[in-house]
Amino acid sequence: MRRARVLAVIFLLAPLLSACGFNTIPTAEEQAKAAWSEVLNQYQRRADLIPNLVETVKAYAAHEREVLEAVVEARAKATQVTVSADALTDPEAFKAFQEGQSALTGALSRLLAVVENYPDLKASQNFLALQAQLEGTENRIAVARRDYIEAVRVYNTSLKTLPSMIWAWLWFTGNEPYENFSVAEDKIDVPKVDFGAGQAG
Repeated sequence: MRRARVLAVIFLLAPLLSACGFNTIPTAEEQAKAAWSEVLNQYQRRADLIPNLVETVKAYAAHEREVLEAVVEARAKATQVTVSADALTDPEAFKAFQEGQSALTGALSRLLAVVENYPDLKASQNFLALQAQLEGTENRIAVARRDYIEAVRVYNTSLKTLPSMIWAWLWFTGNEPYENFSVAEDKIDVPKVDFGAGQAG
């Protein structure tokens, strides 16, 4: 009889808990983690393109050794710094990740600027294909970053606003705000693809 009463109370409270924001924090947290996974996927996609890009450029512009080495080095550093979804509350780890990816973006931009001096390279079908893939990946990174920024905003807000903040005090006591990108998207020198220039050469 007592067990039946307990179950009845649970069934009565369940909708109230949901309506009072009990599920808001864990739901927002999972959405932020999922958004972060997509950010990592897209940065990895870019990293995977770089070896072929470097080899293709090297075939036409071998003496641009400094620029090529800078890209390889930046890629190595960027891929060494990983931030798991469970470490999104660590500001130092997040900052290191962001700086590594930003440095790689800068190195890629310098590499593509050098390419302008090599008409044969710009006309290479292999290079054009890689360049198109890189542009597509940069666009995906921008979308993934934007989605993550919004997911973190929602999650962090849920920890500080009623009614969900009550559950943060009472139940989700270990939940902390997630780190977010501090470099605005429009401040990053994203590599551009110019098919007209490539085919004209």
